Amino acid sequence: MSAPRLWLVAVALWVTVTTISAIALWHLRNNALDGQWRETSLLALALTDELDRGLHGVEQGLSAMRAELHEGRLSAGDAETVRRLGLRARFMPLVRTLWVVDRDGRLLLASDTTPPPNLNSFSPSLDQLPDRTAAVSRPFTDAITRQSLVAVAVRAGDENASGGWVIAGLPANALFGAFSVATPGSDAHMAVLRNDGVRLVGTIVEPAILDEASLAQLLARQPSMTRRKFRDGSERLVSVNDLPRYDLKMILTRDTSVVLRPWREIAQGAAAGIALLLLILIVSVRQITRSDRRYVAAQNALQAQLSRAGKLEALGSLAGGVAHDFNNVLAAILGFGEMAQDLALPNSKQSRYLDKLLQATLRGKALIERILTFSRGGAHRVTVFELEPIIEEVLTLLDASPRHGVALERVLQASSARLRGDPTRAFEAIMNLCTNALQAMPDGGVLNISLKRVHVGAPRVLSHSRLAAGDYVCLSVMDQGTGISPEVMDRLFEPFFSARGERSGTGLGLAVVHGVVAEFGGAIDVQSAPGHGSRFALYFPECTDAVDTKERLAERVHAGGGQRLLVVEDDPSLLALAEEMLKGMGYEPVAYADSGAALAVLRENSDRFAAVITDEVMPGLCGTQLTRALREFAPDLPVLLISGYGGTSLVERALAAGVTRVLVKPLQRQALAEAVSELLSKRSPT
Repeated sequence: MSAPRLWLVAVALWVTVTTISAIALWHLRNNALDGQWRETSLLALALTDELDRGLHGVEQGLSAMRAELHEGRLSAGDAETVRRLGLRARFMPLVRTLWVVDRDGRLLLASDTTPPPNLNSFSPSLDQLPDRTAAVSRPFTDAITRQSLVAVAVRAGDENASGGWVIAGLPANALFGAFSVATPGSDAHMAVLRNDGVRLVGTIVEPAILDEASLAQLLARQPSMTRRKFRDGSERLVSVNDLPRYDLKMILTRDTSVVLRPWREIAQGAAAGIALLLLILIVSVRQITRSDRRYVAAQNALQAQLSRAGKLEALGSLAGGVAHDFNNVLAAILGFGEMAQDLALPNSKQSRYLDKLLQATLRGKALIERILTFSRGGAHRVTVFELEPIIEEVLTLLDASPRHGVALERVLQASSARLRGDPTRAFEAIMNLCTNALQAMPDGGVLNISLKRVHVGAPRVLSHSRLAAGDYVCLSVMDQGTGISPEVMDRLFEPFFSARGERSGTGLGLAVVHGVVAEFGGAIDVQSAPGHGSRFALYFPECTDAVDTKERLAERVHAGGGQRLLVVEDDPSLLALAEEMLKGMGYEPVAYADSGAALAVLRENSDRFAAVITDEVMPGLCGTQLTRALREFAPDLPVLLISGYGGTSLVERALAAGVTRVLVKPLQRQALAEAVSELLSKRSPT
């Protein structure tokens, strides 16, 4: 999945979770408000009912006093009457003081010395107060105790009588009833008002909290529950309940911020969870995109490595094919040149010219050998050897010819590490690598050579190879030179490619390194950047076999004694050359240009021949195929395989087919004589 699509999915997931959480929190908030709404309504109804019953009790007590006045059991100026009024005030609910006043406002009876309220402060007006109805006064303050009181009055006689009013004084706080006990929290407030807006008790209707217009709206409401924003900035649940008998309203409020405090804690937790989810999504998407980028980079690196490996493989095949054909040309030049040299007069011009010709041919042979090393097509000996002594030999040679401003550092930590292969090729690869590093530091620097064991647990993709899992010996050569540009990096190991001009060699040095490492079954990793030096790491598979201690002794070359040799070569000039050389050595060569015809002759009578000399690359049967077929009926007949290019792992294939000895074209006469003498010395003459 692409990064933009991944971000889109993450955002969509987060928005979905946020939306669902917001909806859930909204429902939870509404449920919390509904629950508090019901609780506040029930509490307001209970308090209203309690207040109504309390005032009704006061009214009944006052009605009983009116009956006593009518019956004459209470008379003004009677000490017993004052005592009885005091007892009645004490036992009446909510009441603290009782008064009896006439129509002119004169005090007739009182339960204590507290002055009665102003008769004009009652609502409804006492003059218009219907019979069997109570009026409630404004709050007033006891001048002696400084206590706030509210008065309730009923007529002392009939509506048409001349009597006054029986009045009860109540502590204003008594109107709260059980509110202080039943209050659900400190945010709950209660107020009792007359219908004309006069506050009897409570702080919620202070002008600083509730303006007159809002108060008028509340008082005009029927019993209801509402939410209202108050002047002090708070938002509250408001319950308004009527006491119609006394023209009063009871208001109960709850602060919604307090009511919603548990919900806010849940919402904050949910918001933190959503924020954490967003952070996790961001981190996850970044990790995934980073992993995708690393995966794409690894894939690109693998593709680049495969492309480089394929290109080098194709170049190797091309170079090997060209080397094979060129080897045939050089073989003819070298062979006939040597025979011509034998016939030339010593110190003659012809002899000198032939010497120059042979020297040029040998230089061409050396060049072909380097090309075959790159293409991994040359024949070489395989043995088990320790790598560190070879590195020491290279460093000794470098120390013997020091360069100005160059310092050698060595960190060799694998003294007993062994490899299987050709130690000469390993020496050549290490020398080429160090020489290349020195050429990269024309102004001097530090050349670091290190050797260590490395265990690779899983396959790796290197800059120019793929490294399989296993145990390796890692040789690292690091310089402080000019570095390698990306353009050069792609062509670094191509044969005849050089980025240092025409005087910096043939361009085969690193190509040889690549071929040698490939022959050993290893891998190469190059790390470099322009201006920051380079590090070449060669990974060789470590061998656990014992070191080969036997050195092959040079065999004495014997002249031929007329032994018959079967020679197979598809190139007519080389076939003629082989015949001439072998005849000159004292042998009887029988030449065939067709490998199939040669095999048929051998099937008829292989005992006629002392040995077989065959080319590798031929039409029809190649040399190894001919040898494999020969081994079915002549298992002991020596076979000398000669090849200019045999492809990868020529020696292994040749030995597996039953070849006795392998030589590389172009051949010098001495090398051919030694090889044939060695083969025949292991077999009785025919």
